[in-house]
Amino acid sequence: MEHFILDLPRLEPALRAWLECRDRGYWRGNVLQFTLNWLREGLRGRAITRDLEWGVPVPVDSEDFKDKRIYVWFDAVIGYYSASIEWGERNGSPDRWRQWWEDPEARSYYFIGKDNIPFHSIIWPAMLLGYGGLTLPYDIPANEFYNLEGEKMSTSRGWALWAKDVQTRFAPDALRYYLAASAPEGRDTSWYWSEFVRRNNDELVATWGNLVHRVLNIAHRHFGKVPEAGTLEEADRAILDKGAGSFDTVGALLDSVEIKAALQEALSLAQRTNQYISEQEPWKLVTTNPARAQTVIHTGLQLVDYLKVLLCPFLPFSCQQLHEMLGHSGTIAPQPVFGEALDPEGRVRQVLTGHYETVPAWTPTPIPVGQVVRAPSVLFRKLEMPSDLVI
Repeated sequence: MEHFILDLPRLEPALRAWLECRDRGYWRGNVLQFTLNWLREGLRGRAITRDLEWGVPVPVDSEDFKDKRIYVWFDAVIGYYSASIEWGERNGSPDRWRQWWEDPEARSYYFIGKDNIPFHSIIWPAMLLGYGGLTLPYDIPANEFYNLEGEKMSTSRGWALWAKDVQTRFAPDALRYYLAASAPEGRDTSWYWSEFVRRNNDELVATWGNLVHRVLNIAHRHFGKVPEAGTLEEADRAILDKGAGSFDTVGALLDSVEIKAALQEALSLAQRTNQYISEQEPWKLVTTNPARAQTVIHTGLQLVDYLKVLLCPFLPFSCQQLHEMLGHSGTIAPQPVFGEALDPEGRVRQVLTGHYETVPAWTPTPIPVGQVVRAPSVLFRKLEMPSDLVI
């Protein structure tokens, strides 16, 4: 029996040099320990090919290999590289892939489950080192296991979250929010239906959605546009400074792939802004002190506009809706879309692609005075515990 083997022992010195060339303390503990354990035990060769009837044929003109296929995990990681080449070709820039793969300053992040750590921290870097001249992974933020109601998911037992089912029953941002808030970044966690409903109602509806409705409703009804702020008081300056500073705070957390902490930081700003609005009572000020009401509503609109950007990585669809309600035009952040492509045999297949000609600005930007504010529409709906999902 003959197979192609990836000679990991021969690549081990280069792999060690890469891992030791900088402090990898920013890697998650499970990734670093798993990788170091493999190296401590010494690397062994890994088969590139398998005796299978399905899969990618081995590109060798030999009868001995006509019935062999490339091992799926050897082929799968190459897809990161080949997909970027295909993306560039599809968008009319066939050399654009080079900015990701030949620029030593480029950072690539591989979001995976912990069972795939060795393929991304050992095998894929070794393949790249063997080829030469390509950018190696910057970070491999692997999650722990995600369970359901405290038990390991099992499709054979029907104990699982079915993507098509939840996508047809719940709004995408409600799902994205809870998945981000309960992600198993440092330990195994679970999806709990009761917690999904509670966080949707208490955090998305009662905190963030309520803030948006309170501020935009008064702005639309009493001003119709973004009013000009008058003299700022200490409370106004404090919340505005907090909002502007959140771009650095949330941005740094996202950069270090602390997703849950970044989401919590953004939500805490929404809570602080809600408190500010409650204390200032602009619904009374529009009658008793219209000039002060303008300042408070301008401040509230500015904070909502900040939060629209800060929360966009987690809630892109509702943030786009809010973007338009605030009177902005265009797309706040482009989303991936499905397209069609032909495979080498001429068969049509779906590809996940997108258009990213412009990069959204991650910066506190003043909301334009005089910009029309539309009547607020519902961003999130209150949920009841589905009767067929009661655990």
